[in-house]
Amino acid sequence: MCRIMAVACCAAVVAWGQPHTTHGDARLAAYIEEALEKNPSVEASFARHRAALQRVPQVKALPDPMLNVTPFIRSPETRVGPQNFGVSLSQKIPWFGKLSERGKAAIKEAGYQARLHEAAKADVVRKVKLAYHDLAYVDRAIAVTREEIDVLSQFERMAAARYSQGVGLQHAVVKMQAEITRLLNRVEQLRARRVDAEAALNTLMDRPPGRPLPRVAGRERPRVLLDDQLLLAKARESSPEMNAAFERIEKQEKHVHAAKKEYWPDFTLGAGYVNVTGRNDPAGRQFPPPDNGKDVWSVSVGVNLPIGRRQRDAAVLEASEAMTAAKQDYRERRNSVEAAIRALTFRLRTIEDQTRLFEGTLLPQAEQALRASGAAYSTGAVSVLDLLDSERMLLDVKLGLAGFQADYMKTLAELERAIGGPVPEVGS
Repeated sequence: MCRIMAVACCAAVVAWGQPHTTHGDARLAAYIEEALEKNPSVEASFARHRAALQRVPQVKALPDPMLNVTPFIRSPETRVGPQNFGVSLSQKIPWFGKLSERGKAAIKEAGYQARLHEAAKADVVRKVKLAYHDLAYVDRAIAVTREEIDVLSQFERMAAARYSQGVGLQHAVVKMQAEITRLLNRVEQLRARRVDAEAALNTLMDRPPGRPLPRVAGRERPRVLLDDQLLLAKARESSPEMNAAFERIEKQEKHVHAAKKEYWPDFTLGAGYVNVTGRNDPAGRQFPPPDNGKDVWSVSVGVNLPIGRRQRDAAVLEASEAMTAAKQDYRERRNSVEAAIRALTFRLRTIEDQTRLFEGTLLPQAEQALRASGAAYSTGAVSVLDLLDSERMLLDVKLGLAGFQADYMKTLAELERAIGGPVPEVGS
């Protein structure tokens, strides 16, 4: 029975694997699978689960039998002869249900460790997504900055041509060159940030930190259903931490039952054998008694007397208080998850509003302003400072959009971590 329960519990840890979504990003899915397969924290949590499973057969097994051998230094004389030595074998048998309750508590402990294993996996998935979207932002920021460098290079050639024709100032050329240098320096800063993101992602996959990773292409932002009540219901069902907290309550409840069983006595069954050699004295040899030299066999039944109630009362109280603590921990975890869901959904809605503002208003305005400034500068109607202001505004808007995209995906990853599974998409 123990083996069946252990196998069932081991199968459950596989079945409990929390789903995760990558919104069609095959590379992100590959990174997650590799991290789940190789990450040391995931392997360590699964090892703790397997170790907990091995407690089940230990606590459900009977105590080892006792074998006693008693050689007599001075053999006692009996009517049928002296006794040379005795052998006894005894087995302690706990009261009915004691071993069963201990086994149930051990099984719940294994289930608790399985839930913690799922929490470790979910945390690794979250960290992979955060590092991946950091990498995506850096790659997008580098691409946007290089595009702006190309645009400024065209304006620099225009300023140089105007200066060579005597209709422009050398100051304009120098300002353009200085702005290009500033953007080139920003690219180098972004490349250094990319190295950090690569190292974080490689470490999660148990790879060498310096291993280069390919450029992350931008993807369309998924449209998800931000229904707080629906997400709260999903979290109560799927959150690894909430499931682990509930499993802990059940485990402590089994410990209470096991502690109450200790008020009942245990039995000890025994069997004994005493070797008798027979009488060798003159009277015994001349008139041997009946059963002369016959060995002695015996059986015994013993029971302990659980009269020490103080320590047993303390054990029951300890288990009960531990169960109360587990219930309060569950309440605290539930409140934390609910608060996180509300905060994260609010942040996602805020990012959506900001993105719509940037895409629908600021980006077209900044692009139009740069086109107008470029045309006006070519005719000498505006100065180079006006042109650079328009360029910087457009760059800030594009980088802001890239930042919103990364923040949205990272916040979505945090929300998925909080509820223990994918956030439903609109139309799904």
